[in-house]
Amino acid sequence: MIADPRTRQILATAFGPGRQHDFALYQASRTPLLPRLEGWADSGYQGLQKQHAQSRTPQKRSKHHPLTAAQKAANRALARARIVIEHILRALKVFRILSERYRNRRKRFGLRFNLIAALYNYELPLN
Repeated sequence: MIADPRTRQILATAFGPGRQHDFALYQASRTPLLPRLEGWADSGYQGLQKQHAQSRTPQKRSKHHPLTAAQKAANRALARARIVIEHILRALKVFRILSERYRNRRKRFGLRFNLIAALYNYELPLN
């Protein structure tokens, strides 16, 4: 899902058959990100930096390389910016179809998700 953090509108969605890693789904969707836009992603998108130079993902620590104070501060700032996207996901999961196992026809999941996203966008206040 691609959303505008300023307006909180959902701009694009992508789906895959069955369970799929976030970054693999992004690559399979071939959704273009404009070079001038900044992409914020969680740690599941660690390879995104190679494909889109303006992307930001949190730094990961390892047992032998702990994070510095500056890296922790950068991760915290990114999390504060990304919280808007997490709030959008929470609002979508109010619809139980998205928070539980989907047991209907797989072909219709994309249609139903897009309808829920359209309802969400419709209910947003006009600024």
